[in-house]
Amino acid sequence: MGRIAYVNGRYVHGRDATVNVEDRGYQFADGVYEVCEIRDGALIDMTRHLDRLDRSLRELEIRWPMDRDALQIVLGEVARRNRVHDGLVYVQVTRGVARRDHVFPSADTQPAVVVTAKSTDPQVFANKAKEGVAVITVPENRWDRVDIKSIGLLPNVLARQKAKEAGAAEAWFVDRDGMVTEGGATNAWIVTPDGKLVTRPAETGILRGITRTVALEVAEAHDLQIEERAFTPDEAKSAREAFMTSATSMVMPIVRIDGVSIGNGHPGITTMALRDSFYDKAEKTLL
Repeated sequence: MGRIAYVNGRYVHGRDATVNVEDRGYQFADGVYEVCEIRDGALIDMTRHLDRLDRSLRELEIRWPMDRDALQIVLGEVARRNRVHDGLVYVQVTRGVARRDHVFPSADTQPAVVVTAKSTDPQVFANKAKEGVAVITVPENRWDRVDIKSIGLLPNVLARQKAKEAGAAEAWFVDRDGMVTEGGATNAWIVTPDGKLVTRPAETGILRGITRTVALEVAEAHDLQIEERAFTPDEAKSAREAFMTSATSMVMPIVRIDGVSIGNGHPGITTMALRDSFYDKAEKTLL
């Protein structure tokens, strides 16, 4: 069975899923997106994802393409039609189709929406977590509004490609002050030698990750000391543990940064405890 997508009001086969060449997402990256995990037949943290979508749309002054409840139904329906039990559902909203012009089109322009879903194998990420992954650092070269989940991701694409070429799973951006911001598609964390959990505040140069938010709740439930502050690559390389969070990889241990082993070179106890307890706190919406 071929993949099914939802495109501007219609469920269509993947081969027929097309958008207008004058869609502003194609012309200007004038749009936003969300990616929500599907785990054991349930959407994970759907409420928070839709809340963040709402914020991104408001920041860019884009209208909702439909009622919020209706969009949630569409997300579930696309997942069901693609028979996704474990995987990801992706939603993208752009300002719509209009004659190419940098300024906003008329207020009655209908926002465009695309929803797709795909299956993934949780065991693949579980196996990676057992061994841990590597990251590299790259200079921060993105626009200042990375708190908006915009589809303008070219710097992230280039960073992730550098990571792949280096045999790493992720690239951490480092700002002009020499501080780690976040990964190309993940939030960055360390565990200090004295056991404090450190991640950059979501108000300063990073996206407020949904998985990051849940991981903080899990950490609080474990009575871990948490410091929301920036850290340098050198501090990260001297840390007891390091990890990254995202809807795709959940809580993923990092065992090397720029070729330097972290801790004992194996996934840390704190990281794996957060990973093991993650779904105890995550919201689940059955399909």
